[in-house]
Amino acid sequence: MISDNYRPVDSYFAFDNKFRQEGYSVIAGIDEAGRGCLAGPVVSACVSFRDDVFIEGIRDSKELSSEERESLFEEIIKNAHFGIGIVDVNVIDRINILEATRLAMIQAFKKLGKQVDILLIDAVALPDIKVPQKSIIKGDQKSAVIAAASIIAKVTRDRIMCDCHKVYSNYGFHKHKGYATKEHLSALRKFGPSPIHRKSFSPVRELMLF
Repeated sequence: MISDNYRPVDSYFAFDNKFRQEGYSVIAGIDEAGRGCLAGPVVSACVSFRDDVFIEGIRDSKELSSEERESLFEEIIKNAHFGIGIVDVNVIDRINILEATRLAMIQAFKKLGKQVDILLIDAVALPDIKVPQKSIIKGDQKSAVIAAASIIAKVTRDRIMCDCHKVYSNYGFHKHKGYATKEHLSALRKFGPSPIHRKSFSPVRELMLF
């Protein structure tokens, strides 16, 4: 449920409003999905809400069901400016996951298509972006724009991994999305790494030693 003139009292939106009270009129949030996975890309999103928008139910994407994330995804993209950055496994293996995450975040920011006064980022600093920034530990559990970015990134990446399952059906990517679940590790040991597995990550790297 969205009200264009609603003055939010929800704690996530209240957190962001503190920055507006400090003089930052346009706020954007950045977050990623898939940083800890054994396979697939890392995906980042950057979100800036249109003025006075409040979307009920926004919170850390990990606290939502897949159905809730899909519903909120549609509400966010209708009521916010957003950009998405995707960095594939070959780049992850070449430059490491932290730098790949930063690269995906920079891509997402550049695709936002809107000037912002401050960036709120979940626990990562982006020195290459010359905009005031605030790195917030567990920001996806505090800030509406970061939580919204986490939802956009998570849904986007989940869809990519479901598409990957159609090509590499032995691994169950449509279920675990590349995370190191018992099912995934068992398939990895049985079939070996696929082309979308991160060869710089343990246990993928360890399997390749034999």
